[in-house]
Amino acid sequence: MRKGNNFKKITAAALAIATGLVLLTGCSGGNTKDNKTIKIAASATPHAEILEQAKESLAKKGYTLDIVVFDDYVQPNNVVESEEFQANYVEHVPYLNSFNEEKGTHLVNAGGVHYEPFGIYGGTKKSLDELADGDTIAIPNDTTNEARALLLLQDNGYLTLKEGAGLTATVNDITENPHNIKFQELEAAQVSRVREEVAYVVLNGNYALEAGLSVGKDALAAESKESQAATTYVNVIVVKEGHQNDEGIKALVDILQSAEISDYINKTYDGAVVPIN
Repeated sequence: MRKGNNFKKITAAALAIATGLVLLTGCSGGNTKDNKTIKIAASATPHAEILEQAKESLAKKGYTLDIVVFDDYVQPNNVVESEEFQANYVEHVPYLNSFNEEKGTHLVNAGGVHYEPFGIYGGTKKSLDELADGDTIAIPNDTTNEARALLLLQDNGYLTLKEGAGLTATVNDITENPHNIKFQELEAAQVSRVREEVAYVVLNGNYALEAGLSVGKDALAAESKESQAATTYVNVIVVKEGHQNDEGIKALVDILQSAEISDYINKTYDGAVVPIN
């Protein structure tokens, strides 16, 4: 009886040691500076496609890029926070900051890659030179997109916004409207559908593509790289705080900001995706 108890104690101790080793082994797979595999979460388009173009150049630097596609914006942040993944490429800085504030996470921007510009497109009018007093322009009605639409119109001289309105601007912040433009405010996905009813529409890149419009060929005006919105809503590589200077991450960001990747983006997306460099 005593011998059996001793055996049980030895077995239990061995299991505890084995379990501890498994746990330690599992924990070692996170964000280590000498890890030559960079596991990155990405949205399918354009993020994962852009990352695929970086694989070969990154391999020459001694790193393997493991791209995992997600169809949401929450899990890519969760897996970076838990250090299951080294990075993600799905979001812009305002979303990242909001996520950190809401979830208590510790995620940081390791480098910007691209932005997706807003454009003004013709409806019943085919040129901005045709703008007449009292014309109607359809714009998105959510806070972020409405502000970007109004800032684009302001940048092109069609209205003036209250000082400081910035990226929270609404039509109520318009202080000068020399053409007495009327605004039809709609849910972002609906704006392109009223093109035949209004003089112009203002669309973000993905909805322009869905409507069969080319930012590069069809937009009458578009956000510039230097615009407040473009610099604010640049899509970035995100890592957990403390890992932004890891050698592998720095190598990845350098490649994504290279002329090679910029050329790929410009040739592939026809202005719907614009490199920041």
